[in-house]
Amino acid sequence: MKVCLVGSSGGHLTHLYMLKPFWGDKERFWVTFDKEDARSILKDEKMYPCYFPTNRSLKALFINTKIAYKILKMERPDIIISSGAAVAVPFFYLGKLFGSKVVYIEVFDRIDKATVTGRMVYPITDLFIVEWEEMKRVYPKAINLGSIF
Repeated sequence: MKVCLVGSSGGHLTHLYMLKPFWGDKERFWVTFDKEDARSILKDEKMYPCYFPTNRSLKALFINTKIAYKILKMERPDIIISSGAAVAVPFFYLGKLFGSKVVYIEVFDRIDKATVTGRMVYPITDLFIVEWEEMKRVYPKAINLGSIF
């Protein structure tokens, strides 16, 4: 199984890195911002940089869609996992077209309100995970696995 882990640097990257018991023994690659924290955490990992800043930027969405197409066409992951943020959107939508399963983990600090990215990818996810039971009112098809932290 080949896994693509995609997300912003900082907290989103930390969130994904904490899933190491799942991805640690699998073929994998990362897509994140080319920033010092990402380079440090992922120094021994295969990493592709994506465009940033992404916050509500159509320019970033367009550029990251081109990047996603190139990476996904080459890597062909079986599963794409993200906890956000915006860079996940093109990877999820194109990933579905390439036949990947997509798994989204809504961030820990959202207890009763959806994130923009969560709302955008929810309709196409194969698995949508929340960390608070209250979030199941926001995302009825979600599974609550509790806190990753």
